[in-house]
Amino acid sequence: MKKQSQVSVPELLPWLNGDWGALWGHPGGLPHALLLAGPAGVGKREFAEAVAMRLLCEQAANASRACGECDSCRWFASGNHPDFRRLIPEADVEEIESDEAPPKAEKSDKKKSSQILVGQVRALSDFVYVGSHRARGRVIIVQPAEAMNPSAANSLLKILEEPPATVYFILVSDSYRRLLPTIRSRCRMLPMSRPDAQSASDWLAGRQADASKLLGVSGGMPLRALALVEQGWGKLVAALQAALGDVDQDEMSLASAWEALLKNVEVFAMEDLITLLQEWLSDLISRQIAGRARFFADAEAIHRRLLTRTSIPALFHCYNQLQTARPLANHPLNPRLFLEDLAARYLATFATPRPTR
Repeated sequence: MKKQSQVSVPELLPWLNGDWGALWGHPGGLPHALLLAGPAGVGKREFAEAVAMRLLCEQAANASRACGECDSCRWFASGNHPDFRRLIPEADVEEIESDEAPPKAEKSDKKKSSQILVGQVRALSDFVYVGSHRARGRVIIVQPAEAMNPSAANSLLKILEEPPATVYFILVSDSYRRLLPTIRSRCRMLPMSRPDAQSASDWLAGRQADASKLLGVSGGMPLRALALVEQGWGKLVAALQAALGDVDQDEMSLASAWEALLKNVEVFAMEDLITLLQEWLSDLISRQIAGRARFFADAEAIHRRLLTRTSIPALFHCYNQLQTARPLANHPLNPRLFLEDLAARYLATFATPRPTR
């Protein structure tokens, strides 16, 4: 069981500012609907769960921290709290279900929906309009809120228009502008922005030092950097940098190196490879023009060496070719030939020495 006794909202995301005591420090202080809006990977899900756990806690000593020891906190940590529901797309349900759940009698071949459907919202009726089990209210997390299809959004809107007392909705959204304006107007929005690089590095230092090396490729999101380290991206990125630095090999050798990185597509997929290739080219351009890199800051020596063998127009040309190839990344007819084509285009960028002025 994940220990939650020391988790508090300000400590979870220290780069956020806010008077959390004023938000829910007294009865009736918390609005019935919160909208956590910000870029993917900033920690909105973790924040939402910390808030939900605090709301349901029966022995909280302060406004921002759940005790982690009461029956309510233990139930929440184990995923069995009777006054908590999570509304997510059907396709994401299996990712959070317990591994100990009994197998279904028959496995369906029907593809799970990537949307939150109206039936899922309507199924909340008994939960919303019946009293709570522990007299501490009821909490529903909707994530990602923009995944609701129009029917589901309108169904949820009816509940938000006349919310029952002590029922709290926490909507989590990467693209809040895609939500119905009427839903947004019934929520108190808490914007969550990307932390500055120093704050993110300091926060990671006490948790996983290696994650700081992945801050660039994670878009500056420390929680995403942590997740990437756990998935083994540290070794993947290091191997990729070494392969990209060797521009004297042929396209088949480079394609083989990339193919080895793609063995576990659940962790590292073709689209991830193209994204990192574009970020690598972007860093080369930035290094030449501005003298700094955003994504691979620790690869300066490799960048400087490669820049002696190419030009800014050639780098832009390769970047645009990768952008054209991106739509085929998820369904290439022949993955090996696709990789060899990408490798040939990349290596051609460094085939001609850059003219001196």
